[in-house]
Amino acid sequence: MASPAAGGVVIVGSGLIGRSWAMLFASGGFKVKLYDIEQQQITDALENIRKEMKSLEQSGSLKGSLSAEQQLSLIGGCGNLAEAVEGAVHIQECVPENLELKKKIFAQLDRIVDDRVILSSSSSCLLPSKLFTGLAHVKQCIVAHPVNPPYYVPLVELIPHPETAPATMDRTYALMKKIGQSPVRVLKEIDGFVLNRLQYAIISEAWRLVEEEIVSPSDLDLVMSDGLGMRYAFIGPLETMHLNAEGVISYCERYSEGMKRVLKTFGPVPEFSGATVERVNEDMCMKVPDDPEHLAARRQWRDDCLMKLSVLKYQMQPK
Repeated sequence: MASPAAGGVVIVGSGLIGRSWAMLFASGGFKVKLYDIEQQQITDALENIRKEMKSLEQSGSLKGSLSAEQQLSLIGGCGNLAEAVEGAVHIQECVPENLELKKKIFAQLDRIVDDRVILSSSSSCLLPSKLFTGLAHVKQCIVAHPVNPPYYVPLVELIPHPETAPATMDRTYALMKKIGQSPVRVLKEIDGFVLNRLQYAIISEAWRLVEEEIVSPSDLDLVMSDGLGMRYAFIGPLETMHLNAEGVISYCERYSEGMKRVLKTFGPVPEFSGATVERVNEDMCMKVPDDPEHLAARRQWRDDCLMKLSVLKYQMQPK
C-alpha cells in the first residue's frame, strides 16, 4: 500500500472540477482538504465523491494503488480557509469562471499563505496576468487548466504569469505527473491557451462547412469521431504529418502548397448565430434531446467511453 504523500493539497471550490481534482490528488496519496463557503456544499461534495469512487472501484476503473476507502480517508472538508491552507504544499482554485471572484479568492490566499505553497488556478480562459498581477506571492502562482472530465482526460495545461518562478512550473509539472495527469508547459500566456485555440479552430471551420451547406451537422461530427478523432486519440497533428510522409520535412515539401491553397479559402470568424444555430441544434437534438435527463445520460456514456479509451491508451503505450 502506498503511504500518503508528504504535504497536503487544498481544493478551493467543491463543484465538478473541484471534486475531480480532490479524487485525483487522493489517488496519488495526497491528503486533501476541500474548502467551500457553505458547509452543505462540502457535505454534498464529499458524498458525491464517495459514490463516484465506490462506483469506479466496482468497475475496476479507480486510479492509483490505494483502495476507495483508503483514498476517501485522505479527503476531508473545511469551512475555514486559513485553517485549510495550513501546511499545504499546493492550493488548487476551482471556483466559477469569474475574474473578480477568482481575484478575490487569490487576494485572500495571498494574505495567509507562506512562501512555499503553490497557488494554482483551474481557469480555462483567464490569463495569469489578469488573475495574479499585484499579488505578493505572484512567483508561486500558475494556471493549471484541466480538461473536462479531468478524471478521464489527463491533459493539464500549465500557464505561467510573466513573474512565475521556474521552480513553480517545475514543481507543478512534477506534481501533475505524480497524480497520473499529462501536463504540458505553455511557455508564455496567450488568449485561449493551447487546447481551446485548437478546439476553436476546429469548431470555426466545422461551423463554416455547415453554414455553407458543404456537409450536414451530423456528418460533420462523423468526420471527427470516425476519422480524425480516431487518429488524434493516439498521436497529434505534428506526428501525423511526420508519419504521413518520410518525416516532417518530406511532408512539408510534398503538401505545403496544397495546404496553403486550402487554408486561403477559409472564411471569416463565424457569428455562431441565426439559422445555422437552429440547424445545428435541430440535428444535435435528433441525436440527443436537450433535456437534462438525455444530456446527463449521454455525458455518462461519453465518460464511460473516455474511461475505456484511457485504459486502452495505457495498454498501447510503446514499450
